[in-house]
Amino acid sequence: SWLQEAAQKLKPSAPVRFHISSRTDTGVHALANAAHLDIQRAPGKAAFTGQQLVQGLNYHLRPEPIRILSAQRVPSTFHARFCALSRTYIYRLLLGCAHHSQIPVFERDLCWAPAGGPLDIPAMREAGKFLLGTHDFSTFRSLSPEAAAQSPVRTLLQLQIQPAPGFLSHHYEH
Repeated sequence: SWLQEAAQKLKPSAPVRFHISSRTDTGVHALANAAHLDIQRAPGKAAFTGQQLVQGLNYHLRPEPIRILSAQRVPSTFHARFCALSRTYIYRLLLGCAHHSQIPVFERDLCWAPAGGPLDIPAMREAGKFLLGTHDFSTFRSLSPEAAAQSPVRTLLQLQIQPAPGFLSHHYEH
């Protein structure tokens, strides 16, 4: 991963172990994803401060499309994936595009542009209520061996369908 490679350039005394709170599938982008890395400095060198890590990692991440926003020390029992309390997913729909070439260049690969006319927002909100709570989402998961090892049961705490100028944003937490 880019972050692990950047951390190795900080010259740790042992291989860096890196863990992220959740992976993204192909074509899916992450915003403000939490991660942790275990990095040891040579004996006699002070531990990196959060600010040193932010600056050093961002320097070595250039020109990749990823940036570290903040860093802080955490207890050794912390794990970014297993200690995460929730995750928020945002799905953006761009309406009114007759052809994918009409999607604004800066929105390509960041939204879905389904063909067709306007959406029935009240009906979507009513249907969305059935997704709230704890459910088995086996029908919607990947057939990969990795997915088979994970539980398909998820709890959706919140679902919002929110029209915006040109876009329909939809996110849920679990």
